[in-house]
Amino acid sequence: MLTSILALSSFFAVVSAGCDNSCSGHGVCGQRGVCDCYDNWGLGLGHLSGDCSERICPYEFAWVDTPDSNGNFHKYAECANRGICNRDTAECECFPGYEGKGCQRTSCPNDCSGHGRCTYIEDLSYAAVANDFYYGYFSKDDAATFNYYAWDKMKTRGCVCDPEYGDVDCSKRMCQHGTDIMDQRDNMARAAKYQTQSIVFRADYEGVLGTNLLTNIASQTFALTFKSKLNETFTTLPIKFYASDSAFPEFILDVQTALQKLPNRVIDKVEVRGSRSTTQATINITFVGEHVQGPQNLLSVRAISCGDGCTPKLNGIELYPKTQNITSVQLSDFNSYECGRRGKCDYSTGLCTCFAGYTGLSCGTITALV
Repeated sequence: MLTSILALSSFFAVVSAGCDNSCSGHGVCGQRGVCDCYDNWGLGLGHLSGDCSERICPYEFAWVDTPDSNGNFHKYAECANRGICNRDTAECECFPGYEGKGCQRTSCPNDCSGHGRCTYIEDLSYAAVANDFYYGYFSKDDAATFNYYAWDKMKTRGCVCDPEYGDVDCSKRMCQHGTDIMDQRDNMARAAKYQTQSIVFRADYEGVLGTNLLTNIASQTFALTFKSKLNETFTTLPIKFYASDSAFPEFILDVQTALQKLPNRVIDKVEVRGSRSTTQATINITFVGEHVQGPQNLLSVRAISCGDGCTPKLNGIELYPKTQNITSVQLSDFNSYECGRRGKCDYSTGLCTCFAGYTGLSCGTITALV
C-alpha cells in the first residue's frame, strides 16, 4: 500500500511539473505539459502558449499587411502593424503618426499646432459652408458631410483649422484676400460687375403647395451667417420677416443693415434689392464693398428656433426647404487672391508684405505710378 501511494505521488509530481515555469501563473497546465494560457497571455511573435510569460497587445485593423489567399487586406493585427508591443505592460508603443489603443488611429500633424481640431475623415465637412452642397432638396444648417464606409473609418484623421489659420497642421496665419489691382477686365468700357447672391423665401406648406402664403411667416425671425475668406464665421442680429407690400422695403433695409453691422467691417458694403408675390419673396444681395471684392462664400440662412440661452435669439421661420435656396446669380469681375497677388504673406503674423509700389491690408492700393 505504501509503495502504491509513493508511486501515485511521483506520478502527479511529474504531471504538475510538466508545464514550463508552471505557466508563470497566467495559465492552466493541460495535457502533455502544454499550458492553456489565460486571455492576452502567451509567448513570442506567434503568441504560442509556451510558459504564458508575455503579454499580448490589442489587435486592430492593420494599416498595411500582406493579403491572404483570398486577397483580403487590412486583417486584424497586433498594434495594427504600426507599433511595437511592450510585452511587460501589454501596451503598444506606436510609431510616429499613430496613436490610441492598438495604434488604431492616425495622429494629426503637430497636434494641429494648437489652432485646430483633429477630426476623423468621415466627419470632415464638404467645402466651405452649408450652401455649397445639398442633400436632395433639403439644405443643411451645418456644413454637409458624406456617409463614409471605407476601411479607414474611425482611423484616419486630419486637421480642421480655427479661423485665420491654415495649412495641413494649422500652423500658418492666413493673410487678407483681395482683388489684384493691376488685373484688367475683358471689356473696360463696361461697368464692373459685383457678385450677387439670391435668397428665395417661401412659406412651408401643408398639403398643396401654395396654400400657405407669406403672411403666415410674417414677424418670424431668422439670421444670416457669413463666412469670410479667413474662415471667420459671423452671424447677424435677428431679422424680422415682413410680408406686406408696405413693410417689404423695410425688410430689405433691415437685411442690408444687419449685414453691414457685422463685426470688424467684414462686410463693409452691400446693396440689397428684392421682389415678392403672395407666396414667395426673393432678395438679391450684391457685395460692392472693398473688403468683399471677388467671389465670396455663400451666405447661410439660420431659420431654426433659438430660444433662451441661445444667440442670436430667434423664434425661427418656417420655410419650404425645396425653395429655400441660396445661389450666386451674378459672378464678379473682381478676383480674390492672397495679398491681392501683389505681396507676400508673413505666415507668422498674418500680415501682407506688399511689393514695392503697393500698400493696404491686401496690397490693393497703388502708391507709385511707373
